[in-house]
Amino acid sequence: MSDPLGVAVFLAVTIGGGLAIGFVTRPDAWYAGLAKPSFNPPNWLFAPVWTLLYVLIALAGARSYGQGLGVAFGLWVAQLALNFAWSPVFFRLHRPALAIVAALLAVIIAFIVQRWAADLTSALLFLPYACWVAFATLLNASIVALNRSPR
Repeated sequence: MSDPLGVAVFLAVTIGGGLAIGFVTRPDAWYAGLAKPSFNPPNWLFAPVWTLLYVLIALAGARSYGQGLGVAFGLWVAQLALNFAWSPVFFRLHRPALAIVAALLAVIIAFIVQRWAADLTSALLFLPYACWVAFATLLNASIVALNRSPR
């Protein structure tokens, strides 16, 4: 999508939605009390990383939308819905949300595969996102394992 207004709309929805969800689902005492793996990043790192990723996600979304409402755009919408669902489930409902982040990673990979030949730029825009969500999946799984109640 070369339409600047369209790109601005995607940036506003993606960054605005992500930041709003991040603001209302900030880590609380429950999260602070969880055992975390040694590779858990400091809390301050998440906001700048996600802000950058949301810019890349929005640009790929605008490009996909500009190419029609097909499979690629459906995958883009699905990943955003899963992305926006994870924080409320984990931080507010205090649920592991591992299934959500694993599904998110699968949809991101599907988007990359689907776009690779048709729109390499969009596929490449999603590579850092795939790497971060793969890391987040490992982090989430580690937090689940470390905080499993003994039976």
